[in-house]
This record gives sequence, C-alpha cells and structure tokens, in this order.
Amino acid sequence: MSQGITNLGQSPEALDGIYSLIREELGEVERVLRREIRSRHPYVNRLVDHGFHVGGKRLRPALVLLSGKACGRTGPEHPLLGAAVEIIHTATLIHDDVLDEATLRRHVETVNVRFDNEASVLLGDYLFTRSMCLASSLDDAFACRAIGEAGQAICEGELRQIESRGNYDITEDAYLDIIADKTGALCACSCRLGAYYAGADRATCDAHARFGRTLGIAFQIVDDLLDLVGEETTMGKSLGTDLVKQKPTLPLIRLLSQTNGADRTRLIEALSRPGNHHRDVLKPWLERSDAVAYAKEKAIRYIRRAIEELPGTPQTEASESLRKLAGFVVARRV
Repeated sequence: MSQGITNLGQSPEALDGIYSLIREELGEVERVLRREIRSRHPYVNRLVDHGFHVGGKRLRPALVLLSGKACGRTGPEHPLLGAAVEIIHTATLIHDDVLDEATLRRHVETVNVRFDNEASVLLGDYLFTRSMCLASSLDDAFACRAIGEAGQAICEGELRQIESRGNYDITEDAYLDIIADKTGALCACSCRLGAYYAGADRATCDAHARFGRTLGIAFQIVDDLLDLVGEETTMGKSLGTDLVKQKPTLPLIRLLSQTNGADRTRLIEALSRPGNHHRDVLKPWLERSDAVAYAKEKAIRYIRRAIEELPGTPQTEASESLRKLAGFVVARRV
C-alpha cells in the first residue's frame, strides 16, 4: 500500500481526528436523528433504537459536512441533510441484513434476528420515508430529488446484484458498475448536497459528487474483501454472506479469471454448494492467487482517483480532511 495512502487514517482514533473539524456539526446530526426518527408508538421506537444501536462511522454525514466546509461554509441545512443521508444508509443496512440473512452487525443481533424479517422490511421503509420528510423540510426540492435519485440507484444496484447471483462469468467492469450504484450513489449524493448547500457552482458540485462516488466504490471493494478474509470478532458483523448468496465480488472474480479447466469447474462446484463453509474452501485458493492483493490495490487506485476529483484549490483544512477520510476507507482492517 502506498505511503501516501496508509498515512491518511487507519483507526477509530484517526477517524476522530479527521472529524475534529466537524465535531460540533456531527453533534447536531445526532440531535436531528434523535428528534426525527422517534415515533409515538413504543414498539416502533424499540425497533428504531435497535436499528441505530451504536451509531456507526457516520461516514455519509461527514461527507455532507466536509464537502460543505471545503466549498466555503456549512449552514443549518448541512446537519439536517447529514441526518437524512444517514437515515437512508441505515435503512439500506437493515434491508441488506434481511437479504443476506445476516445475524450480526456492530457486535449485536441484527434487527431481523432480534425481531423478524417483516419488522425489518417495514422499519427500513419507515426510515426511507422519514428521510424524505426531513429533506422536504428545506425550501427547495433539490435535496429531495438528489436523495430520491440516489435511492433509485441503490435499489437498481441491489437488484442487479441479485440478478448476478451464481453468475461466475460476470466481468470486473459489470461488478464495478453495480457497486457504483449500490454504494457509490449515496456517497456521491452526500458530497453533492454538501457542496450545493454551501453555494458551490455546478462544476464544483459535480467534482465533489465524483469524489463521493469513487470513494464509495473503493469502500465497497474493501467491504467485499473483508467479507472474504476479515474476522467477525473484529468486524462485529456476519461475514461470508456474499459467498452464501453466491455473489461474485472482485477478489472472487479475479481468482476465477486465473483459474481454468477442471480447477475452475471444481471451484465453482464448491462455491455452489449450500452451507456456510465457503470461506474455508476458498482459503487455499486465495493463498495461491494474487486476488486479495489485487482487490486491495484496486481499492487504493479508486481512492487516488477520488482524491484527484477534488478541486485543486483552495487547499483548506476541510479538503485535507476529505482526503484523509478517503484514506481511512482503504485502511480499514484489510
């Protein structure tokens, strides 16, 4: 991993340092979240509390706030929109856990395990509608339209990934296009909203959106890699779910591209069997391949590309924080 990338951020403590510039605004994001996702019904509140149990990294609100500051200012719209995109993100995670039949997230039971699938699906829907209501409280329709378009792209990416299950001939380009929607769209939206409500011009808003989309692609590559080689005790969530659901991700696509004939047939047969043994099956194959290193390097390339999308001037503390946040994405325990 290149020196310039690894020094950008590698730990929760480093993330705290990156967020120091926006600590006050992130506190306001939390206040908005507590206010806006409450219900008058205790059962709904129990679901919401569990869905938001330990917060997470607040990456998307940070992108809204730092993009705003990098473009000159943050106003009252920015924490509100940071909360709106975090609500959307949480809704997608709750739905993902249903789709993946995951049992663990952030070191506790997923909503679908603690409650059930029906409650999880409806909770995700509830959060989607709360996010749109929050965005619609602004004077113009820009935020609602941007969040709606991002939500559409996320769903299209997820649906295309469902279509690709068991398709071990999928190309790397097709995979990257799927995750650009599935994960990149909301990161792009977050950065665009931050820049737009700071008063940035169209070109600057577009540049920040490209930064966010490219960062999101790198984030998903790392997530998919960790699903193969990470440790559940460290990550605090169910791993190996991509393999169980027969989702071809970048390291697997790379491994299959290097495997021919009877070996390829044998590998695909092993991956196609039911059960949650696939990580153990893959381990010796991955050790003989450059697939893990290849995926790491691909993520780093996307982070470099993301940083290049940021406007070259002015060089501010906020724009430097965005660069450091990009580095943190690929320095997560790979």
